[in-house]
Amino acid sequence: MDADNNLFSPIKNRRAFEEVSLKIKALIFDGILKPGDKLPSETDLARQFNVGRQTIREALRILELSGFITVHKGGSGGPIIKDTILNTISALFLDAFRMKKMSLMELTVARLEIERVVLNYVMDSIDDSDIKSLQESVNRAKKKIENNIIATEENLQFHKLLAKASKNHVFVLIVETIMAAVADFLSRIRPDVETSNNVVEYHEQILRAIVEKKREKALNLLEEHLLEVRRRLQPFIDQEERAGGKEGDKQKG
Repeated sequence: MDADNNLFSPIKNRRAFEEVSLKIKALIFDGILKPGDKLPSETDLARQFNVGRQTIREALRILELSGFITVHKGGSGGPIIKDTILNTISALFLDAFRMKKMSLMELTVARLEIERVVLNYVMDSIDDSDIKSLQESVNRAKKKIENNIIATEENLQFHKLLAKASKNHVFVLIVETIMAAVADFLSRIRPDVETSNNVVEYHEQILRAIVEKKREKALNLLEEHLLEVRRRLQPFIDQEERAGGKEGDKQKG
């Protein structure tokens, strides 16, 4: 539906564009504005908030960058409520990772610990629809490999689906952000089909253990799997540490 023209009221603030974006966010958080709802035009928003169109443009830009709306081009386009916050957070996490605010070693250690916790919750909360989604993910990956195509996207999706099966939105958020960084490094390593197949085999075994309610087996398989991933990333960890050492030497000099 289109947003009601009476939802917005004039504001008075020297940083008016921030106030506009905050008020629109509040309407989204309260459920008054929902994904798919179309906001009024820039002209209408400017009139209702009693601000200039440039202020509205800045507010909409903030909302778009934050993942609250998308702006469609064309005569029938305009700002539409759309939840892309997870994607936005994942992108920010990846940017932070690339800026070397965290090390690859830290990422691999954190991933192992976090995914073990997630899997423990999955064992207690997984339902038939989750199992079906995980199995379909494994099947898609196997089909790609049969056609000699690596299945990186499907293999990463398996871990996101596991997080979803925990029924904990915070776990979903954390795993989504970690997978963004993992995907970035895997794109540099460019795993071959054999490596991709090895990952799928682990996923299949983990899923079987989950279905059979074998908690310890599932946890052990997950640990083996992620340690194998870490082994493949080790050359990058070593390179990172060497680069860090050289930088430290320069600073001492």
